[in-house]
Amino acid sequence: MIPSLNTPRLHLRPPTLEDWPGYARFMGSDRATHMGGPFDAPGAWGLFCHDVAQWALMGHGALMIEDRATGQCLGQVAINHGPLFPEPELGWMLYTTAEGRGIAFEAAQAMRDWAFGTLGLETLVSYIDAENTRSCALAERLGATRDDSAARPDPRDLVYRHPKPAF
Repeated sequence: MIPSLNTPRLHLRPPTLEDWPGYARFMGSDRATHMGGPFDAPGAWGLFCHDVAQWALMGHGALMIEDRATGQCLGQVAINHGPLFPEPELGWMLYTTAEGRGIAFEAAQAMRDWAFGTLGLETLVSYIDAENTRSCALAERLGATRDDSAARPDPRDLVYRHPKPAF
C-alpha cells in the first residue's frame, strides 16, 4: 500500500494518471537537465512508471506533492533505491509554480522522516548534479552534509548524507 503523508500545507499522495501531463511537461523541459533530461515522452513515461513500480518492488517510491488548500500538484518527492542506486536516495522535483515558498523543504523533510521513522532506513542520501546549486542548498538546509567518499550512480553527482532525525 502506498502511504499518504500530510504536512501543514501539503498532501503527499500516490501518483495518479492525472499527474502524468504535468510530470511529462517537467521531464521534457530544461528543468530536467539536472536529472539527466530533458526526456522525450517515452523516456518520461518510463521514469513515471519506475516511480510508481518502486512501491511494489521496494516498499517505497514517489509521492506527488499537492497543495492542501488548492489541490494543485506542485511536484514530487521520492525515496529511490534498487539496482541503480548504491543507497536509498531522497529526491525531489518542483514545478515552476511551487518554487521559492519552502515547498520542497517541507515535502523532503516529511519524506525523510517517514523513511527513517516508518521504513526504518539506516542510511539516506541525495544524489545531486553539482551544478544544481538550489538542490545542494536544500540538502544542506535539511541537515545533510557532503560525503565525497560515497558511491554514486553518476560519478559527476555530489552525494549529500542525511542525518537521522531525533524522534
